[in-house]
Amino acid sequence: MSSGWDALPYEAWSATCDTLHAHTQVLGKVAVALAPPEPQLQHTALRLTARGWETLPLPAPDGSGALVVALDLRSYEAVVEHSDKRVRQVALTPDRSVADVMRDVMSAVRELGGPVEIDPKPQETPWATPLDEDEEHATFDPAHVDAYFAAATRAWQVLAAIRAPYRGRSTPVNAWWGTFDFAVGLFSGRPVEPPSNDFIWRNAGDAEEVAVGWWPGDARYPRPAFYAYAYPAPAGFETATLSPPAAHWDSKLGEYILDWDDVRDSADPHETALEFARSAVRHGCVACGWEPALLASVEGFPPPVA
Repeated sequence: MSSGWDALPYEAWSATCDTLHAHTQVLGKVAVALAPPEPQLQHTALRLTARGWETLPLPAPDGSGALVVALDLRSYEAVVEHSDKRVRQVALTPDRSVADVMRDVMSAVRELGGPVEIDPKPQETPWATPLDEDEEHATFDPAHVDAYFAAATRAWQVLAAIRAPYRGRSTPVNAWWGTFDFAVGLFSGRPVEPPSNDFIWRNAGDAEEVAVGWWPGDARYPRPAFYAYAYPAPAGFETATLSPPAAHWDSKLGEYILDWDDVRDSADPHETALEFARSAVRHGCVACGWEPALLASVEGFPPPVA
């Protein structure tokens, strides 16, 4: 049985990784179309649950109730559920293309909730083929999916633990379908002028933030890792020494990194990853001049309700 801290070599499962990533884009696009808008585009984020990636309950377009769309990584299917107990399943099987799955998922969404249209153009991906035309991404290896889901669950638990005591505004542990990663954002409460009028920056880049996250690897950085950054980062932010010693600044990514293999090889992987997260948040709060009470809450002072 997997410990959840097992190796997850990106090169070995990159094809399945890309297919899963593309499937999450479909879920995210449905959330964009149906969820009430929130600050920092929180309404577009998905969640990791005990069964996989899911939307929050979304208003059905026909006013009949709520819909949830999920990628069930235990039963290897996409699931569309209505609050009135109706359910539709779409099998995720080897050699079934993203286009094929998307057509069936959107058909189920419309059947259960009424008319909805999404923009099929993928976002923040290295490929540009519209999701409803994507016949290339069809690799789905259940063993690789199992390994990914076990690792993702462990990573989620670390991010949830760093967020839990924080007494400022924070995000849930978001599953971001654009970059196929998880992240928790902690905010100082101070606004920031967005660096551009681009839609994403205008809506997501208007508040001071320290973020910690995890991704399973991609073409830019082909290995799973935890990461951390501050926005906006002050001059010299990249010069700190974080802990544990394996943590390092990656100038190409513009983030602090702790590789998954360094975590899993440690005596206590959860605590090692949490040590990195706390170290990164501590550095971000101090370097950005946040209120000391916010940093103190991350350190557990005052303690959470017992």
